[in-house]
Amino acid sequence: MKYLHFNILQKLIILVTLLVVSFVSIAFADGHVTLRMSTPASATDQRSIALEKVFAPAVASFAKYEPYYNASLIKQNSELEAIASGDLEMSITSAQELAQFFPEFSIFATGYVHQDAAHQVKVFNDSLMDPFKAMVEKELGVKLLSIMYLGRRHVNLRQCKDEVNVQTPSDLAGINLRMPGTDAWQFLGKALGANPTPMAFTEVYTALQTKSVDGQDNPLPTVVDAKFYEVTCQIALTSHLVDLNYVAFSKAVWDNLNSDQQATVQKAAVDAAESARQIQLQKEGDLVAFLKEQGLEIYEPNLAAFRSHVQKMYLETDASDPWPDGVLDKINSLGN
Repeated sequence: MKYLHFNILQKLIILVTLLVVSFVSIAFADGHVTLRMSTPASATDQRSIALEKVFAPAVASFAKYEPYYNASLIKQNSELEAIASGDLEMSITSAQELAQFFPEFSIFATGYVHQDAAHQVKVFNDSLMDPFKAMVEKELGVKLLSIMYLGRRHVNLRQCKDEVNVQTPSDLAGINLRMPGTDAWQFLGKALGANPTPMAFTEVYTALQTKSVDGQDNPLPTVVDAKFYEVTCQIALTSHLVDLNYVAFSKAVWDNLNSDQQATVQKAAVDAAESARQIQLQKEGDLVAFLKEQGLEIYEPNLAAFRSHVQKMYLETDASDPWPDGVLDKINSLGN
């Protein structure tokens, strides 16, 4: 496996951090280890609910679970550093966040790498993930316990299917598709075959209404919450990004638990992730029915054609340079 290495200053910072972590004393209250969870998500988010209802009771005999929502304890995107320094025990992190430390993780935030929720779990549990997990534990003192499914992003157009029938990337030629403004998102839009148009999320509804853009990409819950269905006619279920989070746990805390407690924490994290996953999948299914009732045409295009085209574009550019050799092939082999 090839790795992009940190420079000397980064290595020094990591060494100091690990020294700090090695001397962390675990805070106990009434004989229980305190597990503070800091997340930018709200208390009503499915991830939050699952951890409170499934994870917390499962570890209650030896741990006190303390969730902090809306980034009220640790600033968003600072959670991993907080765990590394011993100032936090748990967080929910993303592949995008991990890629800021380890560029290799960018493969898990790339279009058409994960195929669906079940494929995410297969990939996370496969041995191909072992070097990735070991890297995070060694360099940051963070243990990745389980993978959480966030949902699939699809192409949502104002034109009806008789005008634009999206089956392959060539069908999106000339389509002005609003995508988030970062380079990574714009690249994905081009890889899909569209003309990606950067635009603030708050402007998208009006832009669709006035035909300034032809469409947008988001998960179904966002389509409903933002009422994009009022100004669009179809959704091609492209599933071009199957988004995820990881349950991140302090390695220093983990090492201070006995083997039975470690097994309980691991199972609790997996069970919580599965609970949230099933709820999210059910919600997506319900929303398909709702959107059809609103008059939208919803259909699945040729996903194999999209996957092949998008992956080819990544592999032909430096976007894939950080990816370890052979890992994409291993990931694909675990799919349908």
